[in-house]
Amino acid sequence: MAGAVKPLWLIGALALAVFLWVRRRHLGRIELSAGVVVAIAAAVYSTGVVHLPNLEHLIEDLGRALGPWTYLLVAVMAFAETGAFIGLIAPGETTIIVGGVIAGQGEIDIFLLIALVWACAVAGDVTSFVLGRRLGRDFLVRHGPRFKITAPRLRQVEGFFERHGGKAVLIGRFVGLIRAVAPFIAGSSGMPLRRFLPYDIIGAGLWGTTFCVLGYVFWQSFGTVVDYAGRGAFAVGSVIVVVVVAVVSYRWLREPANRAKARAWLDEQAQRPALRPVVRILRPVVVHVVNPVARRLSGPARFTVQRFTPGDLGLEVTTLAAVAAVGSFGFLALAFSVGPGEPLLVTDRRGVEWSNDLYAGWLVDVAKVVTVFGSLPVVIAGAALACAALALWRAWAGIGVLVAGLAVTTAAVHVAKATVDRPRPEDSLVDTVGSAYPSGHAAYAVGWVAIAVLLSRVVPRLAGRAFLVVAAIVLAVLVGLSRVYLHAHWWSDVVGGWGLGATIFSLCGILGLLVAFIGKNRGGP
Repeated sequence: MAGAVKPLWLIGALALAVFLWVRRRHLGRIELSAGVVVAIAAAVYSTGVVHLPNLEHLIEDLGRALGPWTYLLVAVMAFAETGAFIGLIAPGETTIIVGGVIAGQGEIDIFLLIALVWACAVAGDVTSFVLGRRLGRDFLVRHGPRFKITAPRLRQVEGFFERHGGKAVLIGRFVGLIRAVAPFIAGSSGMPLRRFLPYDIIGAGLWGTTFCVLGYVFWQSFGTVVDYAGRGAFAVGSVIVVVVVAVVSYRWLREPANRAKARAWLDEQAQRPALRPVVRILRPVVVHVVNPVARRLSGPARFTVQRFTPGDLGLEVTTLAAVAAVGSFGFLALAFSVGPGEPLLVTDRRGVEWSNDLYAGWLVDVAKVVTVFGSLPVVIAGAALACAALALWRAWAGIGVLVAGLAVTTAAVHVAKATVDRPRPEDSLVDTVGSAYPSGHAAYAVGWVAIAVLLSRVVPRLAGRAFLVVAAIVLAVLVGLSRVYLHAHWWSDVVGGWGLGATIFSLCGILGLLVAFIGKNRGGP
């Protein structure tokens, strides 16, 4: 049965048809063909003869049909979004939201879904980055015009990445076309991977978590989710425009000559009665606010911008924030997945099988020695020695990072153990106290990594800095493995402990950088 005519759809179809006709010589065959198909479909739908299927029922049926295969579908799409440039022709958010919707139906686990999306999105970005590095700028010069990437635009993009590469990668995750090509351009423009990766980890994590949770929370109304996603993209774009306009205006008004021009223009506009109220608001901003605010905020603003933009020291905060993001997600995701009444995870059962298969008396003795390096008294002793070394170079902020990191980690471990209250393995080979999740030894062992990073950063002419950091990471890993081998913890307990320790020490590191900057600023001329 034919339904009511939908005039808005008909107007939209006509408008699109007119646009395609006017721009027919400037559009490619793919864009023109797709536009014609959309215009015809909109015109047919406007007549009321064709009815769209119930989207919510389709998603429910899709969730039941796919089940665990949803993981594979969403993971492949998250990777292909940038790794195979699928994002140039299909938005990846829709697939991610569908995955969240199916998780909301209870067919799959939301935390595992977010982890897969996050990991595959980063893997796709790194793949695109490597392709850009290998194929180089010449590839874009030859093939870029097909995608409206001309030589002048390429030069502009390269200059933008040189100045704001990190921010472009981070913000570009939420803008479709930029998301699809930004990693490739970052690689071809010569941006180092060590600068690219921290921003990409944060951006991919925010992007994947946002759309997975959006589908999970609003799974009963998929149409509403898509509408909110569109509004969110519009909001992000609006914020970017406002910020850019504000920054450009501020930089222009920072020059005395430009402020003089602005004052003269305002005086001229003040002669018009209708504009006098507006001039009264703008004149104080131009005359009395911009310059004093610039002087007061230049130091902190410059510090913040440098810590979130590429440079020799510009990745400190960004890298720590990326570590904290990954660590906190791992800790919280596992905390919600384990408990006194929860079944063992697959990795936990595999950990028990692994330890049983490798059982040997001498290995047990070695593991008992290694696990001592994760005990709180030993880590505190190591931190005390490191603090003494840092004090020789007056690195008070570094000392504060170690003290605060260990104190907060200790408190967090005890609170988490009491909250989760997960039983330990029954056949432990060492004495254990308290519940299993998270592993305190694994969390405290992260302190060795913090000690190595601080010493390598503060102590001048320290030989083997990279080796020191790598050795500390290996030690933290071995401590965690020893806890699983000795049946003192499940594997998920160890991973949760690593995540908790990494999060706390990273956040304390960020705070330490800010404190060190403020102290240096006050002590300066």
